[in-house]
Amino acid sequence: MTATRRHVLLTGAGLGLATLAPFASARAAGTQAVNDPRLAKLLDAFVDEMLAADPETATTLGLDKGPRAALKRRLTERSAQARAAQAAGYAERAKQLRAVPRASLSGRDLTTYDTVLYAMDLGAEGGKFSYGRDQANPYIVSQQDGTVVNTGEFLNSNHLIETKDDCEAYLARLEAYATVVDQENARMADAAGHGVVPPDFLLATALGQITELRGQSAAATRLVTSLDERAKAKGLGDYAPQAAAIVEGKIFPALERQIAAVKALQAKATHDAGVWKFPDGGDYYRWALKVGTTTDRTPADIHKMGLDQGAAIDAQMDAILKAQGYSKGTVGERMTALTNDPKFLYPATDQGKRELIAYLEGRIAAIRPYLPKISKLGLKAPVQVKAVPKEIEAGAGLGYMNFAAIDGSRPAIYYVNLHDMKNWPRFTLSSLTMHEALPGHAWQGAYLAERHDEIHTIASVIGFNAFVEGWALYAEQLADEVGMYKDDPFGRLGYLQAQRFRAARLVVDTGLHDQKWTREHAVEWMVGATGRSTGAITSEVDRYCAGPGQACGYKVGHTEIVRLREKARKALGPKFDLRDFDDAVVTTGGTPLSVLESVIDRYIAAAKKA
Repeated sequence: MTATRRHVLLTGAGLGLATLAPFASARAAGTQAVNDPRLAKLLDAFVDEMLAADPETATTLGLDKGPRAALKRRLTERSAQARAAQAAGYAERAKQLRAVPRASLSGRDLTTYDTVLYAMDLGAEGGKFSYGRDQANPYIVSQQDGTVVNTGEFLNSNHLIETKDDCEAYLARLEAYATVVDQENARMADAAGHGVVPPDFLLATALGQITELRGQSAAATRLVTSLDERAKAKGLGDYAPQAAAIVEGKIFPALERQIAAVKALQAKATHDAGVWKFPDGGDYYRWALKVGTTTDRTPADIHKMGLDQGAAIDAQMDAILKAQGYSKGTVGERMTALTNDPKFLYPATDQGKRELIAYLEGRIAAIRPYLPKISKLGLKAPVQVKAVPKEIEAGAGLGYMNFAAIDGSRPAIYYVNLHDMKNWPRFTLSSLTMHEALPGHAWQGAYLAERHDEIHTIASVIGFNAFVEGWALYAEQLADEVGMYKDDPFGRLGYLQAQRFRAARLVVDTGLHDQKWTREHAVEWMVGATGRSTGAITSEVDRYCAGPGQACGYKVGHTEIVRLREKARKALGPKFDLRDFDDAVVTTGGTPLSVLESVIDRYIAAAKKA
């Protein structure tokens, strides 16, 4: 999983919100990375508009400084007006981009133009679906989205505490927390009036998360202790009383209102898992698939792709299993036996969790010597490994990455969910680490942070799920190809299981949202296909229910990157260099898949001339 938890989607909001003067620093605005002055001016303005409407992204990227310092005191609005402004902003920016003659652009400018225009058109197209939290999140609150799930860890990990002003800004964000929760409550009620209600099982998990936070004493919440501990460590004073007073007096009452709002939704909820149940569910899902894959593939096409690729991967896994003495039963049944084998599991103790974290850190160290075979970029790509916070782990993804701040103030953070240690047999952890850390998400994100002068900052503000997750899944394949598993057959089996898992996602996501599969059928089918634990698969299926289309981006993106690599290899023959191809992909900063092909075509043409 990605980049800002769950996934990378379009960020930013509308032109109707306050904007700031363009940030002068090339490190922040990236003007020097764009040659055409008209395009550079527009992109600088777009970054300011989008960050002004999405202060959390500004903080996450380390761009809430200087003229943008006020953003550190705000949270993103979740009102209906803000959502409408977001969609209008996309449409207006697309209009402004079209005023720049595309034929006058070349090289990176052309890639940037095509990328940003696709993003703005896609966001504007989604404006007709007013009920969602943002792009391709149909529910304003779920087990994986909402202020309760997202904001506590954001404040803890991304809101840095270095000065008294940082502390005051933290308190201001606590004040805003309650306002945003009430905005969510209003949006949930409005969406229900349009026939958009989360399924009962998602509401039950979300309710548990909100109730758990409300059940703590104010002073004991991480909202208070995170500020208190860090401020005291820096000698900045005692902020616990002020923070606890805000939590007790404002946040807790808002949470009580949200608990009531979720319970009101439960009375209207059904057990139907897919968005097909919405009045405009078919149209919504087709758009969500476009957001998730940056293609126009149909649900039927994606479903078949998953079945076909799954069968091919099963054949590879079968050969390894037989070589290791596992020959009875289907591939899924044999993988289930391995998943449940105690010899592959860490104990469900604090010590066991520490050992698992240490193993992940060791996997990161183990892949680093191989990176020169994959890339010429020479990135440092520091990565911090953290367990998912206990208060959100019941509904959070199993593993995900937060990109590094582009100002260098914070490394990439690789989160692993240790709620159920049975989800993590050791043979699955190498491939997970290749995906989330190196050479996957953390490597791709490190280019944006460490080579900020080469690419406009807008590449960090918008993102494309199929590119980001497709690269990370391709990174898993690269690790295998350069020899990471040459003496580790079970590690390679874990890698193939991860590939099989992503192929199964294509089947299950389309099954849920297009073919009207039940949650129970989706879990049963996916456990049988992948051999993963029932608990892990239930968490995954619930994630697909809350974020339609996103899970399809991994294998669709991976398949396209591999196809383009073979296209380049065939076209270049002995001139083909894997490192140059990989770097051509990463140095785009992230593009829709249709734009990526044009980038690779230009790379091929340049390599032929070299």
